[in-house]
Amino acid sequence: MLYDLCLGGVSYPALHLALIIVPDAPLNIYDLTRSELSDLLVSIGVNPAHTARVWRYLYWECAETFAAMEEVPARARQALASRATIGVLPTAIETDSGDGFTRKYLLGLTDNERIETVLMRFTGRVTACVSSQVGCAMGCVFCATGQMGYTRHLTVGEIVAQPVHVQRALRAENRRLRNIVLMGMGEPLHNFDAVMKAIDIFTDGTGLGLAADRITLSTVGVVPGILRLAREQRKPFHLAVSLHAATQAERAAIVPAARKWQLDELMAACRTYSETTGRRIFYEWTLIEGKNDSPEHARAVGRLLGDLPAQVNLIPLNPTQGYDGTPTRSEAARKFQDVLIHEFGIPSTVRQRRGIDIAAGCGQLAVAEKS
Repeated sequence: MLYDLCLGGVSYPALHLALIIVPDAPLNIYDLTRSELSDLLVSIGVNPAHTARVWRYLYWECAETFAAMEEVPARARQALASRATIGVLPTAIETDSGDGFTRKYLLGLTDNERIETVLMRFTGRVTACVSSQVGCAMGCVFCATGQMGYTRHLTVGEIVAQPVHVQRALRAENRRLRNIVLMGMGEPLHNFDAVMKAIDIFTDGTGLGLAADRITLSTVGVVPGILRLAREQRKPFHLAVSLHAATQAERAAIVPAARKWQLDELMAACRTYSETTGRRIFYEWTLIEGKNDSPEHARAVGRLLGDLPAQVNLIPLNPTQGYDGTPTRSEAARKFQDVLIHEFGIPSTVRQRRGIDIAAGCGQLAVAEKS
């Protein structure tokens, strides 16, 4: 059964619909946790002792075919190939930024939909920005993904395949992926179950092996999802909440989801999350010149967050074709940050910009209509 989510009078698929199932599609092995892989081997008559080796080939060696798993017995490889596929996402377009720090991939899906994934280089680490949906139902006015609308959720395997794709590219440089941010296309908490299972796979110590605290999930403020995270006591990844305004009226004007989950309800959920988990939340604030970037706006943020364990990440607006706002100038961003830090004692950073010249920055990911 499907339950509709209504934002601004428009119905969208509900929070609890986690996967799109394609009839008669072969099993994507990236959909499986390590224990599920072991169960699969048993079901096809293969000794489950081979689980660890297959898993290492999938996530450490980034094998693209079962045939490439040379240390796995041939009979086991053949049995796997008869029942499953390795859901490698083909690259339609690969684009590098002018400074060489960022690479954006346009990846194809089996139903001919497409998503974007980004590799970002920082000093001492490489981060993958991962998508969770084709498009997005939340409709944030300054976000290119929101402007394109919602098509469908990604499956677990489609989410997992993205950082594996990045790691495969890094192997040529003898480097490892260090961080994942679920800040690409889509709202992760709208696709809750698939995203949480993908995080379990990311953090499996014998695969990609990322520590939970190297994963950040960004939400526009899906209150049921935040409360569910609090109840379920998930692995301690970082939660980021896109705030962008400190009053209900201002927030609803740029974040349509605020009409469904109003600001006071969102802040109550954030308080519950922090009190239950003992973790601080990163609040994201897109700085738009003349809209939300004054010292008074900063003071409103300080009063809103009050005594919550919080950090504010300031993000100067990145340009998109569907929104005519202007990014805040660096001096205004500095003054905003100073107010938060010195008047309210709230830690704050201004996000390093990456890939703006190739539309790979925060809020810029989108897929043009297919010809």
